[in-house]
This record gives sequence, structure tokens and C-alpha cells, in this order.
Amino acid sequence: MTFNEKYKTLFLDPLSEATNVNEKVNIILSPSLYWVKKISLPVKYVRDALKFLPSVFEDILPEGHYSYSAYKCEETQGLNSNFFVFAYEDKRILDVMSKKNILISNVANVYFAQSELQNTQGAIKVNEKQSIYVKDELVILVPCCWIEEKGELDLTFLSLSKHTITLQQFGHIVDSRSLYSIGAMILVLILLVGSEYLITAKKSADIVESKEKLFSQHNLKETMLQNRSMLKEYQTIHARQTNIRLYTSYILSVRLKQEEKLTQLNVKNETLSANFSGVNRENFTHITKILNPKKVKFKTNYKKNTLYVEMNL
Repeated sequence: MTFNEKYKTLFLDPLSEATNVNEKVNIILSPSLYWVKKISLPVKYVRDALKFLPSVFEDILPEGHYSYSAYKCEETQGLNSNFFVFAYEDKRILDVMSKKNILISNVANVYFAQSELQNTQGAIKVNEKQSIYVKDELVILVPCCWIEEKGELDLTFLSLSKHTITLQQFGHIVDSRSLYSIGAMILVLILLVGSEYLITAKKSADIVESKEKLFSQHNLKETMLQNRSMLKEYQTIHARQTNIRLYTSYILSVRLKQEEKLTQLNVKNETLSANFSGVNRENFTHITKILNPKKVKFKTNYKKNTLYVEMNL
């Protein structure tokens, strides 16, 4: 370990000794914790290169949940760009950190050995069995017995790059594709609900506008309660006027005898009254019989040869 800017830097390897970390540190991942390739792709930006990586690694990766990373090399080949591309298991790295007593909350940045140690000269011993060695621009692990001359890992003067990754603590529970699918479904649902809300709000506004326009055109009251009260009043008036016309037609349809006359037809309050003069006291059923079948509520009074008929409207 060594100071790098304001954090110590630690090389993380499954075979290295455990340590106690009680402060923020930078982590450099051993090549045993990731897969790396140098490839040429017909894209200009890293974000576009990432789309190809699942297919680039699919033939070599064991079964598991993988994350992918890449950074661009300085040199290019025509329309293509060269990239160092990586595949790694977040859960495996987190498990190794846990065994080495390193809390994820104490990790400032995580780097690949490829980006930080690619300029290493010769072999560097990283544990009792393995050494780091650069071959064809790739930082690899080789058995210590393969190389006679090897140095010790010293990070004292190492200047770290900007090529960091972020470990997904729950990536092994739900893979990225599932998360994207769930996110897409939620987005579609939000769009549908939002569209429905906007349509409903528009319809509601149209209804309110139509209501206000209708009320204005017909001089209606401001509230439905007032308008219902007014409607009830008009319905009562309408029923009364209808009965007046109907009962009047009944009275006018009576066949009077020669000496009989309709002398008065009058409406007062809730009563329609008709006066017939020259009517025989003992025989005026021909006048009232026309009202009986019509179920009209009425009453009669006879005074001085005049029949008074009153009908409730």
C-alpha cells in the first residue's frame, strides 16, 4: 500500500494476505479478478463499444452475472478504434474484498491492473505463487516459477489513471438486462398512466368549459344545486300548465243541454273552477261523468240552478 493523492492504494488479489482497512483506499484489481482483451471496433466512443462486449466475451466467460467496462487506446486503425475491454463479476470481487476485511464503504475508487500497471518492466511478484507480467500489451498473471528474475510490488510512486469502475453490490441478484426490462416496463406504465391522466384532464376541462358555456347561453345559475332547484320549480309549473290545458279540454268537451251554459272558467291558485248555469239539480251527471274516467280530483256544489265544479291541478 502507498499514498496516492489523499487515499492509500491497495492491490487486491485472492491469494494475497488479509489486511485491516479502517480508512478510504483505492483498489487495483488483480488480473485474476477480470477478463481483458484488446480489440478493434468500428465505433468512436466507449459508450458505443460497451454494446458489443457481451458478444465479445460470450465464448470465454463461465456462467455468471457479468459487468462490462472499456477504455480507448490512443492509437486507431482507419475508421476503427482500439479498446481495452473488460468483463468482471461484481459479486466475486466483493467477496474477495470481504475476505480481506475491506468494507465497500471504505473504497474510494476501483481500477484494473491493466490500466495502472501496463507500463511495468519485467515481472512483479504479487503473491507467493504468482507474478504480474506484461505480454502483448496485456497485464497477465504467470506462475512465479516461470520467471527467474522478478521484483516486488511497490505502489509508492504509482500515479493512478482515470479509468475507474463502480461495483454493483446487488448486480448478482438481478442482472442488468432484467433491470433494463423492468425499467422499460415501468417507463411504459408511467407513459400510459401519464397519457391517460392528460386525456382525462383534457376531457374534464372540455366538460367544464361546455358547462360554463351552456350556463351562460341559457342564463343558468352558477351551481348545480341552484339549477336543480330551478328545474324542479319549472317542472312543477309545467305540470300545472299541462293540467290546466287538459282539464279545460275536458270541460269544453261536455255536451250541454239546450238550457245549460258554461258561464265561467277560472284558474285560481291550484284550482280550476267551472260554473254551469241552467242545470237541473237532480240531473247533472252528464257533466261530471266525463271527469270520472279521467281520474281527475274534483268536487261539486249546487246553488240556484248553477253547478260549481272545482278541480285540483
